Amino acid sequence: MGKRKREDEEEGEAGEEVVAKEESLDQSAVDLDESQTKPAVTTRSYDELVELASVIAKPMASRKLTKRLYKAVRKAKKAKKLRRGVREVVKALRKNEKGVVVLAGDVSPIDVISHIPVFCEEKEVPYCYVPCRKDLGLAGGTQRPTSVVMVQSGKDYEDVYQDCHSQVSGLPMPL
Repeated sequence: MGKRKREDEEEGEAGEEVVAKEESLDQSAVDLDESQTKPAVTTRSYDELVELASVIAKPMASRKLTKRLYKAVRKAKKAKKLRRGVREVVKALRKNEKGVVVLAGDVSPIDVISHIPVFCEEKEVPYCYVPCRKDLGLAGGTQRPTSVVMVQSGKDYEDVYQDCHSQVSGLPMPL
């Protein structure tokens, strides 16, 4: 067998591999088309989200209170009476600003927000947890998940704020 014949045989084998790769690429393109028809976002129920929350996330808001808190967060955002993020909320608490603090229960690592409930108790500011930080971020008007927000009182949404404030204040505090 000459050198030329061996090269032809190797090219033939390589040519078969190229055809096989093209077929597998075509198959993966079909798989992509099927995956595009399925919804990318899976929604979880309130109960599933509560199960995923941290152990120390107490007091957890009920389903109904969670919806009311998200509504208050949206309205506070429009009125520019919302403090978002750990740093901003801690700064507001240090300045003795009053409001309702809403923490996300699924923050990881939990050490990021674990000092805020103690700080809220010292300043006598009511606080509670909601199950999902993604939903808290969306209610606050951002695409990014938010760990903690502080809703302050505003004229436009005073009734919603007072309702949330009284319900959060009435929640049993952990020991």
